[in-house]
Amino acid sequence: MKAKLDLHTHTISSGHAYSTLGENIIGALSAGIEVMGMSDHASSMPGGPHPFYFLNLKVIPDIMQGVRILKGIEANIMDFNGSIDVKPYILEKMDYVIASLHPPVLIPGEITQNTNALVQVMQLEKVKIIGHPDDGRYPIDYEKVVLEAKKTKTLLEINNASLNPEGSRENTHENAIEILRLCKLHEVPVILGSDAHIAMDVGNFDNCMVLIHEIDFPYDLVVNFDVNFFSEYTQIKIHP
Repeated sequence: MKAKLDLHTHTISSGHAYSTLGENIIGALSAGIEVMGMSDHASSMPGGPHPFYFLNLKVIPDIMQGVRILKGIEANIMDFNGSIDVKPYILEKMDYVIASLHPPVLIPGEITQNTNALVQVMQLEKVKIIGHPDDGRYPIDYEKVVLEAKKTKTLLEINNASLNPEGSRENTHENAIEILRLCKLHEVPVILGSDAHIAMDVGNFDNCMVLIHEIDFPYDLVVNFDVNFFSEYTQIKIHP
């Protein structure tokens, strides 16, 4: 089964990534990606772009070199009530939002606090994806989060970069396995995210696929394999 979409990618505008949008598109084409989402970090991340950057995404064509481009943002969860650092006037311009916990922005709390942050942020209409919920620096009640994701039709991400042994996130393999186990049990779809910070990683889900095979996770619960399923589930328009 071949993945057709990757919605978690970063350009040099994020401040700590290394490729341009054009280079990422070349990476997407090389990986067979048909739908690529731009999800640069919101402004509270050190080095992140000014809000004007996201307002100006309108200049980017919907299709570039045959690749459908979705215009998104990786928002920072700012507190344990699920607030994010994206103003409503920017949110309305976005195709989608990934909401993530990042230690440079929010110091990890107790399990009830971290869990509440994810549950509350899933109530925001534009938040379609929870980024790298596997990060063990933020203890999470995964069953509660999975059930809320099912209720709100929010996709929990299985993050390929998290599963890199050289990464900074903790206990990611064990936590991603637990997320997949619970999603399989409750029949909740997931999304694979490359979290690419360089063009050659766009569409790279090798680490994710090891876990998918390890627990025999159903392919029909992975939205990356079916663009129409992704569009119907998230209500994100694919065909401009």
